[in-house]
Amino acid sequence: MKQAGFFCSILLVYVLSACSHDALDVDTSGVKVDIDYRNLDSLIVHTEKNRLQAAILEWRVDIPEIIDYELGYCLQVGQVTDTGMVENVDRFRNDAYIVRLEKRIKETFPDLSKKQENITEGFKHLKAHLPEVKLPEHIIFMNSFFASGAFCTENDMAIGLERYLGGTTDVIKELPSQEFPEWIKKAMAPQYLERDALAAWIMTHVIPELEGSNNISQIIRWGKIIYLTEAAFPEMEKHLIMRYSATEYQWALDNERDFWQYLVDQKLLFETDENVQSNLLREAPFTAGLPEKGPDRLGQFLGWRIVQSYMEQYDITVEELLKLPYPVLLSEYEIE
Repeated sequence: MKQAGFFCSILLVYVLSACSHDALDVDTSGVKVDIDYRNLDSLIVHTEKNRLQAAILEWRVDIPEIIDYELGYCLQVGQVTDTGMVENVDRFRNDAYIVRLEKRIKETFPDLSKKQENITEGFKHLKAHLPEVKLPEHIIFMNSFFASGAFCTENDMAIGLERYLGGTTDVIKELPSQEFPEWIKKAMAPQYLERDALAAWIMTHVIPELEGSNNISQIIRWGKIIYLTEAAFPEMEKHLIMRYSATEYQWALDNERDFWQYLVDQKLLFETDENVQSNLLREAPFTAGLPEKGPDRLGQFLGWRIVQSYMEQYDITVEELLKLPYPVLLSEYEIE
């Protein structure tokens, strides 16, 4: 009888241990991450005109795709070897609006060392989960002139600082509403910068795009992306991981069951129409087809919840999670 009680106690300890498994709890103390951070915005703004081309050419040796992207696409001043490039850059940086924009960037980000530290820590967590993961060699801060928040190449990443000044900042409020409606301006918040950097790298280099797939596979692909972002920043508030306000995140939690039922009732889970997928997954003022008081990207949110539900039930690693097809994850989805 005593022996039976002993084994029951052992079993109880095992069960409690399994229930308390936290796949996001990893030790990063021995993880090495070597990322070169540079401020291209500062180089372009502060380099003397007669040295500008040489300075940019020097940087282009290490980050050619980022330099070409910044000059040719973002600023549209031509390539670094073009005869008119320097004059075009000088005209750009002396424009009255750009002068004010650069002032706000400097005020908002007087010291980028903390941002760099947070991003590096995020990549340490990612590497702890995925030891063979590819990491960026360089991360470049710049003024993309509102072209992008985080842009990834094969080896590097660029972050447009102007996209994180805050929606109430004067230079953001002045942006034309036709191109930058209020919901886009509102999303230009500095607290999302580190999260966006990791999410952009994950969706570019870790979890590949799916072509011609149904809604539920795309939803769960995004769920894995958001879960990996959470794994990179396990201490970050969950609404920030989702790029929601606290109120939007709570609304999504409160209406999770209704959203799932909506997808089932409308037979949308296995739909392959790209417009429907866009409505469920892409940034917008709200999720199309649902109450406008709710947030956008509820498909991403649901995918994250499906992945979380599975990971809470099974003692597997993040690396093992990435190999699981969507039917396996979906089969264990439970709404509390």
